[in-house]
Amino acid sequence: MEFTNKDLELLQEKGIDQNEVKRQIETFKEGIPFVRLSKSAVVGDGILKFSPSEEQQYIDTFEKSKEGLLLLKFVPASGAASRMFKAMFNFLEAYDPLGESLDEYVARTNDTAIKEFFEQWEKLAFYKLIQNRIVGKAKNKDEEKYLFVKEMLLEDGLNYGFYPKGLLPFHEYGDTTATPFEEHLKEAAAYATVGGKSNLHFTISEQHGEMFNEEFNKVGDRVSTATKTSFTVGYSFQKSSTDTIAVDMNNDPFRNSEGTILFRPGGHGALIENLDEQDADIIFIKNIDNVVTPRYADDVSKSKKILAGLLLSVQQKAFEYARALEGDTVNSELLNDCKAFLEDELNVRFSDSFATFTISNQIDVLKDKLHRPIRICGMVKNEGEPGGGPFWIKDGNGRISLQIVESAQIDLSNSNQSEILKTSTHFNPVDIVCGVKDYEGDKYNLLNYVDPKQGFITEKTKEGKALKALERPGLWNGAMAYWNTIFVEVPSTTFNPVKTVNDLLKPAHQVK
Repeated sequence: MEFTNKDLELLQEKGIDQNEVKRQIETFKEGIPFVRLSKSAVVGDGILKFSPSEEQQYIDTFEKSKEGLLLLKFVPASGAASRMFKAMFNFLEAYDPLGESLDEYVARTNDTAIKEFFEQWEKLAFYKLIQNRIVGKAKNKDEEKYLFVKEMLLEDGLNYGFYPKGLLPFHEYGDTTATPFEEHLKEAAAYATVGGKSNLHFTISEQHGEMFNEEFNKVGDRVSTATKTSFTVGYSFQKSSTDTIAVDMNNDPFRNSEGTILFRPGGHGALIENLDEQDADIIFIKNIDNVVTPRYADDVSKSKKILAGLLLSVQQKAFEYARALEGDTVNSELLNDCKAFLEDELNVRFSDSFATFTISNQIDVLKDKLHRPIRICGMVKNEGEPGGGPFWIKDGNGRISLQIVESAQIDLSNSNQSEILKTSTHFNPVDIVCGVKDYEGDKYNLLNYVDPKQGFITEKTKEGKALKALERPGLWNGAMAYWNTIFVEVPSTTFNPVKTVNDLLKPAHQVK
């Protein structure tokens, strides 16, 4: 394709290379192949499950080793609350409190989300705040409920419908409420702290930077005093250079009404660049909306320490083998031991022809398998929650690896693939502990371990016209495809995401 001068100016402004745009257009033309599932990862075959004594062993390993390490809590937090309130926005559009009762509305629309919401709305951390703001304004109980939702969502009220999710009041503590941002500070104090100091990094939308700063200024001292922890908080934004081009249904660049090329955010997979810029020995990754009240705080802290202890344990062995392979006394026993370690503890699979390789080639292969970032991923038993899951997959070259796979990546029309999906026992809660440095302490370039073939193509509309959009490989999917991966079963109590406002009504988000 040929770019106009305006196109080139836009590419320069965004920091996007022409060849990258052309590659993306080729991806649209070629399509993105489905992931080929080999089998589900289950306990005993891809997922570890520890006994109480093993758990304590890894906790001890972490506690003894962490003093000389730099720990970081990395929290993707750019999500807006608008999707969380989708049912509530629909309610404002569809309901006239002076024209029908709420019961009549629910019966007419079968809006079970609204019914559930108003059955328990007193449990919301912001219930009293909103009631105080609308007191005396409603003619009846049904209008009061309508005004409550309006005050909650819209700009001339509290404007929660347009807040970053991380700054909504999630939990009520008597005289105060706590946002997910504050709860992540408390979590970090519990397990990601060395010498009374804790480091956190939030990826946020650029327009919300001042709001997050205000929240930290408001709650930071309070949490520091309560936890005896000093916090260093950093922020970064999803880079415009990671935006991806949109195309029309003929795979030509989609142009806005004024003629400019349309670029769209590349999805959470773009955050691999933000993660790559962090310098820490252990990085804990967890989404902004997955926070808990004090009743489950110990479960979360304990689980994170177990995962981190396991990381340190296998990392130490990997480093020992990496050093040994650089030595002058490499023999067949060392090669066999290293291969067994990679297979048994890091889930690496080798080609059947590996045994026929020369010693020199075997060493090269083992070095390549060892010299990779390591991720320990918590997995929760499947109880119907949406999300990706752990699977053994086979790539186009027949190589088998352990991956987190989203259902959108699976060809559900293929009966074999569909059956494998049905056998899945666990799902991905985004509970990851990362080791991103090699045995010499140098950080890996994480962009070298992305599988670009694991992106997503979706269909959207803009200005009434159909278009195709491209999402980059997900942060914990294709963006980490070539990491060494270990899955560990973690308690379901550690996973309490808030995808809709009604999730805040669940017992896990009630302090009392």
